[in-house]
Amino acid sequence: MARSKTSKAWMQEHVSDPYVRRARAEGYRSRAAYKLLELNRRDHLLRPGLTVVDLGSAPGGWSQVAAEQVGAAGRVLAVDRLEMAPIQGVAFILGDFRDQATLERLAGTLGERRADLVLSDMAPNISGVPEVDQARSLELVQAVVEFCQGYLKPGGTLLVKVFQGAGFEEFATGLRRRFLKVAVRKPGASRSRSPEVYLLASGFRGPARATEEGDSV
Repeated sequence: MARSKTSKAWMQEHVSDPYVRRARAEGYRSRAAYKLLELNRRDHLLRPGLTVVDLGSAPGGWSQVAAEQVGAAGRVLAVDRLEMAPIQGVAFILGDFRDQATLERLAGTLGERRADLVLSDMAPNISGVPEVDQARSLELVQAVVEFCQGYLKPGGTLLVKVFQGAGFEEFATGLRRRFLKVAVRKPGASRSRSPEVYLLASGFRGPARATEEGDSV
C-alpha cells in the first residue's frame, strides 16, 4: 500500500529534523533526550547521587540522560509497557506503572528509598480527535501525580509532559496544591506546532491526607 501524503510528510520532517540527526550522531535513542538536557541546564534537575524514576521510558532517551547525570552514586529506574534495550546504570521494569504488579516490582527495587525526581515524557496514543487526545493526556498525567503520592519523597521534584487545552489550567492548579512551586517549560527541542509543554513541580508536599483524596490534581 502506498504511503499517505501525511505519513510521507512526517517521514520527511523526521529525517531532516536536526535533533534526530544529532541524536544519531551522539548516541541518544531519541530526539527527546535534548528536551531533558535543555531543561536540566536551565533548572538543574539532575545531580550525582539522585534516585530517579522515568515513567514511560522507552526507547530510553531520557533514561540515558538521567543515568549520565546521576552517575554511579545515583539510581535510575525506568518503567514502560514496551521493551527497552538495556542502558548502563538503568534498572528497567517492563509493565504499566498503573498496575499493582508493576508497582510492587518497582517498590522492591527502590527498597526503603523514594525517588528524588520523577520524570514522565509520556503521551497517549493519538487518535487525531483533539478532545479525545486531550482527555487521554489528562488521565495519564493524573496517574503520574497519583504515582508520586506513593513513590516521590517529600521535597522531591516532578517533570511531566502535558498537552495544552481543555483542563490544562485546572490540572496545573491542582498540582500547585501538591508542590510548593510549579513552572511551565517549553524546550526548544519541542516542535513548535505541538501542544506539549512540561510542568516542572518542585517541593513535593508529601502524600495527600485522607480528606484530600477526592481532589483532582
